[in-house]
Amino acid sequence: MRAGARASAGLAVAGAAALAYAALVEVRWYALREVTVPVLPAGQDPLRILHLSDLHLVPGQRRKVDWVRDLASLRPHLVVDTGDNWSHLDAMPDLLHALEPHLAGPGAFVLGSNDYVAPVPKNPARYLLPDARRHSPKKTVELPWRELAARFASAGWIDLTNRRDVLKADGRVLSLVGTDDAHMNRDHYPPAAGTDDARTGSTPIDLHLGVTHAPYRRVLDAMHADDVDLAIAGHTHGGQLALPFWGALVTNCDLDTSRAKGLHGWPGPRPDRPGGADSTWMHVSAGLGTSPYAPVRFACRPEATLLTLVAP
Repeated sequence: MRAGARASAGLAVAGAAALAYAALVEVRWYALREVTVPVLPAGQDPLRILHLSDLHLVPGQRRKVDWVRDLASLRPHLVVDTGDNWSHLDAMPDLLHALEPHLAGPGAFVLGSNDYVAPVPKNPARYLLPDARRHSPKKTVELPWRELAARFASAGWIDLTNRRDVLKADGRVLSLVGTDDAHMNRDHYPPAAGTDDARTGSTPIDLHLGVTHAPYRRVLDAMHADDVDLAIAGHTHGGQLALPFWGALVTNCDLDTSRAKGLHGWPGPRPDRPGGADSTWMHVSAGLGTSPYAPVRFACRPEATLLTLVAP
């Protein structure tokens, strides 16, 4: 066999092995990330927030359901769900079972595009396009998202779809602001109600959180202008297919790939020290799932995150 043929055969074998790993191993290799954010007022005890995103649940994913349920053992003070919970018309029972122990405590949520409509078969390569939305198929199946939102709200979770609210978690008063999915152009950033906002309202607050599904720059800019302490988002899947030592190739929005997942500053770096840059902390989750029509991950494990907020 010629050297060139041997090299081609070797590359083919390596590619097949990588695809098998991405489809059979990493996509089910769930990871708990633990991140510390120095954002609380001086002298306060830590506050734990469990960030769940992009489960893309379909019937029969028992291991994912059990893993999500087990996260309740972390005993977070607050759960934040940034959407794309399911990807199938019949996934409601499994989803509610997965989230049951979390719905018993304080929580807040927004929805993503795949909470509204089920994904459809498509060429996975479209995610490499500058704006995949322009090439999305028009025929979609609407999911029972109103019932989903009602189930969450009836359990006590706060719906932050283009609105503001306030809740208490571990004795702390948290001001919340959220938007609907910017990827579907459903986002309308809610204005502060006169002087009754996070910083000057009649009820002093300990923390101002921003919650959105897709971290588009316009939403992050609005949260930064709103003096949000921490913005929380999902949607990107961390790139889903990443290159080792390089990172994500795409984010499926206008966020730069260097911030496809993890804790970063917006609009720029946020040094971990008092008096740092005038920037907002931002956490983007790589999420726990994928579209059922592109069930692969490479160099980007599915994840949930325990955010431990501390005083600087």
